[in-house]
Amino acid sequence: MHAAAILAVTRPTGALLLALALLAGLGACASVPQIAPTAIPAPGTVKPEIISRRGPLTPAQSKAVLQKLATEPGDAGLLQRHLATEEEVAGGPLIAGNRTRLLRDGPETFRAMFGAIGNAKRDVNLEYYIIEDVAYDGMHLGDLLIAKRQAGIAINVIYDSYGSGSTPDAFFDRLKGAGIKLVSFNPVNPLESKVAYAPNERDHRKILVVDGQVAIVGGVNLSTAYQSNPLGKSSGPPGTTQDQWRDTDLQIEGPAVAEMQKLFLEHWTAQKGEALDTSAMFPANGPNGPAVVRVLGSSPGEAMPDYYAALLTAIRTAEKSIWLTTAYFAPTPDQLGDLKDAARRGVDVRLLLPGRSDSPLSLAVAHSHYTGLLETGVKIFETFDIILHAKTVVVDGVWSSIGSSNFDHRSVIANDEVDVVVLGSQAAQELEDLFGADQAGAKPLTLQSWRDRPLWGRIKERFALLWEKML
Repeated sequence: MHAAAILAVTRPTGALLLALALLAGLGACASVPQIAPTAIPAPGTVKPEIISRRGPLTPAQSKAVLQKLATEPGDAGLLQRHLATEEEVAGGPLIAGNRTRLLRDGPETFRAMFGAIGNAKRDVNLEYYIIEDVAYDGMHLGDLLIAKRQAGIAINVIYDSYGSGSTPDAFFDRLKGAGIKLVSFNPVNPLESKVAYAPNERDHRKILVVDGQVAIVGGVNLSTAYQSNPLGKSSGPPGTTQDQWRDTDLQIEGPAVAEMQKLFLEHWTAQKGEALDTSAMFPANGPNGPAVVRVLGSSPGEAMPDYYAALLTAIRTAEKSIWLTTAYFAPTPDQLGDLKDAARRGVDVRLLLPGRSDSPLSLAVAHSHYTGLLETGVKIFETFDIILHAKTVVVDGVWSSIGSSNFDHRSVIANDEVDVVVLGSQAAQELEDLFGADQAGAKPLTLQSWRDRPLWGRIKERFALLWEKML
């Protein structure tokens, strides 16, 4: 769910709405970091470092790993070139030996989440923009967490104060009363804040880590908007028309889980959460699968967010294809320009975007950019029978990303985000198959039909652009 949508539906008082809007406007003055044009190193001149649980791999071992990740003759070369450029800008290490699994939509993600929590032996750490008392297969999240705590499992929860603003206080009080430790990220009420007051900086991450061995990350909030109904679809908030929310998460098992754990603990410490026993949170995770991943956490205080740099680098070095799915398309100048440049040089650039959204303002901003994109050859597909909330990118059939970052200003300059880059043809193929299934149910746009759209739509787009840097 987008910040603009939350602003519209969750604040109980008009005065608070106005105050937050003004503060958000002030926060939007933050500038988007500039990334110099990507210089593509000559083949073989840069050796990307890949680490395992025992430490860095040798160049020969790294080469062997890259070869295994390729299924087509040219894929290894593509992968090598992507890594050579990304190595210069990305902050997180490349970690080998992981097993990954795509999770589609709320029911599949909740099944994996509830299963992982139910199997916890030591500790469960959750960090979510929206946390509500969701249910899966008759079990409510609150009941499950309390039962595990009563069984001696440590349960630690970070929730965004603004994103979870409509969650009843009674839910959090019940968790706290059961001995579950809670941290409210950047409280909206300044009297509750233990850190410097920053109401515009939000924790948009979605992370679950269980026993330091299993992690789930992506776009799915712990929101009732995703709950399955008897028809197998997702239901909207109480009192609204049921809608299917389309989203994607990723389950990871292996050494990379430790990077997720570190991100959670960094936030916990920065927000002055009470002391935690971390002695068992970093078990020795041996290889669980073939996936090589890079975990990238981003925060507003960074001069250059790692994921933003990695994403632009992947787009700028794309040779064959860029297939991007995002819930909110309010691109920075570099993001917009790089997509157009890629299409001009013959890259197959496809954007899967919402035709209807929980944030009409964000939708209008996206529409304002369609003409220029279509003119350069970018293909745009809009979804109408779902609420699109996924945030995924697959480039050249070898580079994939799944996480919480939208293709917008807010994800770069105002939100704490987490995204995972997965390398290799197998993971990319799975994501391309998912994209293809979504594209089949979407409406393709043409330049002529878009130019003929109603005048009223153009007026709304002009107005929405005034707010683009806040979205």
